[in-house]
Amino acid sequence: MLIKLALFLIMAAVMLLLAGCGGGEAPPESAPPEEPAEAQEAPPAPEPEPEPEAKAEPEPAPPEEPAGPPRVSLETDKGTLVLELYPDRAPETVANFLQYVDDGFYDGTIFHRVIPKFMIQGGGFVPGMQEKPTRPPIKNESGSMANTKYTVAMARTPNPHSASAQFFINHQTNQFLDKENARDGWGYCVFGKVVEGMDVVESIAQVPTGSKMGHQDVPLTPVIIKSARRAG
Repeated sequence: MLIKLALFLIMAAVMLLLAGCGGGEAPPESAPPEEPAEAQEAPPAPEPEPEPEAKAEPEPAPPEEPAGPPRVSLETDKGTLVLELYPDRAPETVANFLQYVDDGFYDGTIFHRVIPKFMIQGGGFVPGMQEKPTRPPIKNESGSMANTKYTVAMARTPNPHSASAQFFINHQTNQFLDKENARDGWGYCVFGKVVEGMDVVESIAQVPTGSKMGHQDVPLTPVIIKSARRAG
């Protein structure tokens, strides 16, 4: 009995010894799961380059207003007259008149023939009834406009194509001066009209007149054109 007990104690001691020495490797602890790599954010897609702004087409410039008829301002000692000229009706006549204006030819000339209810005429004489030399005459362009009140026409001799610098302003409608009514078949060329200063025309038409230096219907006190200038 004692022998069995002794054997039992010996075996128990051996087992305790084996357990204390760790008779085998314990399985390694499983490695901690790897932290998932932080997801790499995809590089932001490049922002689309803004499309170049379409250059606004420049608005077409408004069409230029056609230039109006040329005008001439006559400053007289009775007031200022503005004449509107019509080169589309009498191109050579208007060009001729404007050349005299640009040359200063009319400055200091007078209205040397005044007949109320007919016309007032000027552009060729200076005070004292001295006639100024002119350029060669021009062709007669009558027929496109009538000699109505306040229109401006070229003065001439009985020769239809003798007009040079002198002009007249109709103080009433003078149909007998129109081409279709003229005895010579030509008439007197209208090339403009008074558009400002009709009262000045009326004032000049009423001045006292008489004979002077062999001319009739001459204002006793000169009516002077101080200047003639383009007005537009």
